[in-house]
Amino acid sequence: MVMILENNKTIDGEKQKGLLSEQEAKILIVDDEKDIRKLVGIYLKKQGYKTLEAENGQMAINVMKEHSDIDLVIMDIMMPGMSGTESCAAIREFSSVPVLFLTAKTQEPDKNEAYDIGGDDFLSKPFEQGELIRKVKALIRRYNVYKGREDNADGILRVGTISIDPYKRVVTKEDEVIHLTDKEFALLFFLVKNRGRSWNLDELYENIWQEKYLPSSSNTVMVHVLRLRQKIEENPAQPEIIRTIYGKGYQVD
Repeated sequence: MVMILENNKTIDGEKQKGLLSEQEAKILIVDDEKDIRKLVGIYLKKQGYKTLEAENGQMAINVMKEHSDIDLVIMDIMMPGMSGTESCAAIREFSSVPVLFLTAKTQEPDKNEAYDIGGDDFLSKPFEQGELIRKVKALIRRYNVYKGREDNADGILRVGTISIDPYKRVVTKEDEVIHLTDKEFALLFFLVKNRGRSWNLDELYENIWQEKYLPSSSNTVMVHVLRLRQKIEENPAQPEIIRTIYGKGYQVD
């Protein structure tokens, strides 16, 4: 039986109902180091967030399946057994909840791998409390918009055979659900909502990632556009939905 911690209370793997207010964000902290989980939990609880803990990648998957109301996962990459990236890939099979990687791996290839596997943001250890909270708030804010908890999104958006439901945060292609990461959804939603004009790499990065654009940021945007095209285009090599406007950027008509 899977054992997890919820607000310092040990409960079994049976799904518990009514423990938390549905309006309160719930965050899963995944790290094999108990001290790290405790520290991150302290920071989050100061902000009013509810927390769950998992000490390895497999346990994280189990917790995610038991708790459908999780709003964010904060996950270490280097853990015994199943790594954070492997766990994230498995979670992406059934959930689009944002994943923030919190790890000592700081090289650009490590970040690219984290994004490629379905991660939404990256924070290097050691980290500052302020930076952690800023990233957490940004990810949850965007996730809440697309789940319909805020009033910033309206109606079903359609482009070609693609339909986007901002309230349910669901994208379908000819009535078949397409599984997107938080950033992929944010990017597609942004381009479709602002259809008819081109957006260059720095504009897209600063709007979607809400961070200052750096030269290395261009690769992050292009990787996400490539992944989106592979999921929504009939022929990703000749995209008709997300078009490249040479010298200007990307555009949805």
